[in-house]
Amino acid sequence: MRTDLTEILHIAVSVITISIAFSLFSGNFWLVFMTLGLGFILHELAHKIVAQGYGAVAYYRAWTPGLLLALGMAFFTAGRFVFAAPGAVMIHGPHLTRDHNGKIAAAGPLMNFFLAIAFLSLGYSNAGLKDVAYWGAYVNAFLGAFNTIPVFPMDGEKIKAWNDTAWAVIALLLFGLLFALMVGLVGVG
Repeated sequence: MRTDLTEILHIAVSVITISIAFSLFSGNFWLVFMTLGLGFILHELAHKIVAQGYGAVAYYRAWTPGLLLALGMAFFTAGRFVFAAPGAVMIHGPHLTRDHNGKIAAAGPLMNFFLAIAFLSLGYSNAGLKDVAYWGAYVNAFLGAFNTIPVFPMDGEKIKAWNDTAWAVIALLLFGLLFALMVGLVGVG
């Protein structure tokens, strides 16, 4: 996996900006940075790694309007509603098929699902980290579920175009976990 300094800068700016936006009024910058930030980075890197596995050129680029939108919405809603579109992995490979694109797209939400499960496990193994574990599970389930919405430019659109069953399974896993976390069916310890 090749990463250059420009890509690292774009990732860093994106993670710091979304962490500020989501913690602006809560004061939980480090909690957001460790959970949402990690989920965001690994989601994007999963896309990149799978794309490169298919021989494509892949690199992350921040989207400045999306970052400013996140900060603006956080400020104007006092943190009650934040929509972030920080950027995406740019993928170039004329040989990529619908099958390849679907699998590349699925890698991000699946990464969030596995991170959510890992955070839940953290809460069971260390009672002192229950808040981190719950927040990490919740934000990763939310990030993954949101990305499975089957509309352009979301991952869900590409996954569904590739395989309806794969899309349904991934969406059900993530929305099911998100719902279970929201209503208390699943807890952390």
